[in-house]
Amino acid sequence: MQNFIYYAPTEVVFGRDAESQAASMICKYGGTKVLLHYGGQSAVKSGLLARVEACLDAAGIAYVKLGGVRPNPRLSLVREGIEICRREGIDFLLAVGGGSVIDSCKAISSGCFYEGDVWTLYEHKDHATKYLPIGCVLTIPAAGSEMSGGSVITNDEHEQWLKKDYGADQLRCRFALMNPELTFTLPAWQTACGITDMIMHTLERYFSKDDDMEITDAIAEALIRSCMSEGRKVMENPRDYVARANIMWAGSLAHNDLTGCGTTGDWATHNIEHELSAKFDVSHGAGLAAVWGSWARYTRSENLPRFERFARNVMGVDTAGMSELEASEAGICAMEAFFRSLGMPTDIHSLIGREVLDEELEDMADKCTNSCTTTVGALKVLGKDDIVEIYRMAR
Repeated sequence: MQNFIYYAPTEVVFGRDAESQAASMICKYGGTKVLLHYGGQSAVKSGLLARVEACLDAAGIAYVKLGGVRPNPRLSLVREGIEICRREGIDFLLAVGGGSVIDSCKAISSGCFYEGDVWTLYEHKDHATKYLPIGCVLTIPAAGSEMSGGSVITNDEHEQWLKKDYGADQLRCRFALMNPELTFTLPAWQTACGITDMIMHTLERYFSKDDDMEITDAIAEALIRSCMSEGRKVMENPRDYVARANIMWAGSLAHNDLTGCGTTGDWATHNIEHELSAKFDVSHGAGLAAVWGSWARYTRSENLPRFERFARNVMGVDTAGMSELEASEAGICAMEAFFRSLGMPTDIHSLIGREVLDEELEDMADKCTNSCTTTVGALKVLGKDDIVEIYRMAR
């Protein structure tokens, strides 16, 4: 069992009409002039953005709008947001959207007072010391960014297409307004990607060499099972409020570090997938589903009893009479079958629609390890050759 600090300061306002409290929450946390950050057209077409603006107008809170956040949020838009915040004297950021919008807000927050280039932070060459406070109106449950301190940004400048992360406790949202009704109209693909992402956030923490934190493991197992059962209901009936509420709350719990207390997280699958979505601009959840099974088969020998427990306690496999290796395979296959039932790909060919080239695998593995200067993973520490092999297994 590892020592741990659990810190989850975000104030959650959960339920119908939660977004109507945007102005009062901004005032509570000291905001007087807001950058209203959002994505494409869904927040506009649904009327949500207009409702939030009306709420701010009624409270006399000044704001500036910046839309255009895309999946795999771009550094170029982050730079634009930093410039606006500095020019307009912004003192609070409000993200209206999902994980990509919140991550973009976090990058703007990190760079607003930083004297150097914000990308330097994502290269892990420096750390900011002052940040703009952030709140969010969550519309897509998936990334868990509403309660985490992390952010992932894609560098789209000079055709680099590098996807890197940066984190700090100061980047945790002051508040998260979470109304499950805002997710009713999400396309099935986005819903499925979100369910996959929250399951993977839990699996990244669950597959560890630390086997003596029973309460954390039990919470993780229950969360995955709930994501699967409620996920099936949501896919069948997108307007099922109770199922949508369970999924929305699961997304937050999966990534606020609760399921990692006392254990050492792995995070190799996320790092491996980041290069896929950076190169091919695919949905993050789909990319995770495409490579997880190959990662699991490549690393399972490091802790076969954990994979056997996963098969039995999470996937409901009757492991009696099976060897640990056989049980692990049954559990991995069952998880892949669930992903496919959501419409997720479980190999790279299905993900990108063509055969991935050897040179593309090499390039992604090289970027994943910063030209062989770093490793990823904790269950099994992976270098470039290991990552290339996992990509090949997943191709």
